Amino acid sequence: MSDKQNFSEKDKPAASPQRGRGPMGGGHMGMMKAEKAKNFKGTMRRLLSYLAEYKLTLFFVLIFAIASTIFMIIGPKTLGKATTALFEGVMAKIAGTGTVDFLYIGKIILFVLIIYAGSSLFSFIMGWIMARVSADITYRFRRDVSLKINEIPFNYYDNTTHGETLSRITNDIDTINQTLSQSLTQIITSIVSIVGVLIMMFSIDWRMTLIALAILPLSMVLVTFIVKKSQKYFKQQQEFLGHINGHVEEMFSGHMVMKAFNGEQKSIDTFEESNKTLFSSAWKSQFLSGMMMPLMRFVGNLGYVAVVIMGGWLVIKRIITIGEVQAFIQYVNNFTQPITQIANISNVLQRTAAAAERVFEFLDVEGEIAETKTPVKLDSVEGFVEFKNVHFGYNPNEPIINNFSAKAKPGQKIAIVGPTGAGKTTMVKLLMRFYDVNSGAIMVDGHNIQEFTRADLRRNFGMVLQDTWLYNGTIRDNISYGNPDASEEEIIKAAEAAHADHFIRTLPEGYDMVLNEETSNISQGQRQLLTIARAILADPKLLILDEATSSVDTRTEILIQKAMDNLMSSRTSFVIAHRLSTIKNADLILVMNEGDIVEQGTHVELLKKDGFYADLYNSQFETVAS
Repeated sequence: MSDKQNFSEKDKPAASPQRGRGPMGGGHMGMMKAEKAKNFKGTMRRLLSYLAEYKLTLFFVLIFAIASTIFMIIGPKTLGKATTALFEGVMAKIAGTGTVDFLYIGKIILFVLIIYAGSSLFSFIMGWIMARVSADITYRFRRDVSLKINEIPFNYYDNTTHGETLSRITNDIDTINQTLSQSLTQIITSIVSIVGVLIMMFSIDWRMTLIALAILPLSMVLVTFIVKKSQKYFKQQQEFLGHINGHVEEMFSGHMVMKAFNGEQKSIDTFEESNKTLFSSAWKSQFLSGMMMPLMRFVGNLGYVAVVIMGGWLVIKRIITIGEVQAFIQYVNNFTQPITQIANISNVLQRTAAAAERVFEFLDVEGEIAETKTPVKLDSVEGFVEFKNVHFGYNPNEPIINNFSAKAKPGQKIAIVGPTGAGKTTMVKLLMRFYDVNSGAIMVDGHNIQEFTRADLRRNFGMVLQDTWLYNGTIRDNISYGNPDASEEEIIKAAEAAHADHFIRTLPEGYDMVLNEETSNISQGQRQLLTIARAILADPKLLILDEATSSVDTRTEILIQKAMDNLMSSRTSFVIAHRLSTIKNADLILVMNEGDIVEQGTHVELLKKDGFYADLYNSQFETVAS
């Protein structure tokens, strides 16, 4: 196995204190303390900044919202006139002094239908505009997260599960989208409704209005209490939803290992622990938010009783008409409804703030060291590489590479050997700038690698790792991944050089065969051959090989070794070796132990020293012999 698979405690990044990882334990998360959004106002202010470029659009949304609400507000008072006319006509008919004016009542009802239809039309247009705006903002969020994924240093992913990151891109951004498309318009219409209805209520009678307003303090106390209680559970719900996603993603990617080691029960227990916390926080948050409506309705009904009693008394005193009482009751309903909506929206905003905060936390993760503004551009790379007093630690306070110095001349084959955890793979990560050194420098053709852009630096390297990486696409696309402009002839030649052409042609669709998501429709050895073909096609000046032939049979290994020797003949190559018999012909062997080069030289020279390398080599020989 490669060093990447076998970090020692010293050689690996510090694990997150909240989770342990691996196919057996999965994304096990420690119990997180539920907490409120760290900065609700700041988070919401930043979220609203995404709306800044839609100022004109939102202005029209506001206009349509106001128009829709005003039309809706006019209706009850207008309809009250019809009720009064009907009541007075009926009473006059009973008294024999008149009749019901149905023509007048019909005109009023027609007018009310028209304004209600207009209100619905404006509401539809407003909803359509906001749906477009929210979809566009969601697109921008996902775009920003996608760009950030490529900027975040590798140590973030060392400490964070894929599912956790995926949850921020999907669940959290979807929560924001729902709020923008639905709740934002409700906030506008609710505020306009409260102001408009209040004006209409005062225009009918100030005494009944004060009675209706008397219920507000009680409503606000209830809303504040429920929001305070539910906020922490919404935060916890979002957190543990991400934890469960991370665990499930790891279980699917490593399900064969999990089953092979009978880890089903441990996986289930881990899932159950997180799922119970999610269940607990979810039902509590939903229950508390669900209490809002019945409590507000109860308080509203108390207001109805008081208003009806006062309204009846005012009608008897002939201060107002019965139609105005009917209209006022509708207004009381229209007044409490937007208050209830705002109360519910306050819960939604808490959940949105928690989701937005998680997204912004991801976007605010400190990126890699910024690219140089004046990058070096080399017409051609010779392949001279030098490590100068390199110090590095995944945790700066715990260095694992100590004063590493070495030189590789153009065209040389440099083998890096040592026990597991010695720092071999770490050196390759530093060379590719997956991580940056804490001190010292790595030079390519006399230039510090930090003087290149990362893209230019990596363009000069070809990598063949023990852990093969292929994606869901055709074999042809996978081989040409490092050189998309390669011709069909060049792709076939690369496959032939890697001794992959023969097995490819035996597959059902040859080069057009689509590899599945897990690339399980070809063998591990065949996957390795394809990655070697990919490196050959890329034709880099510098090569990194991490025991690239470890997954093929002996006969194929011999053929590939010859092809790789031809490939490396004019290129500077770094070979991480586990089987020391494969690097006997290396120009220079660097022997590492605990982050230091303890020996260096050719195979013959190192055996003569009878030191650390000789012990490693003889131990492998003795193992094979036994």
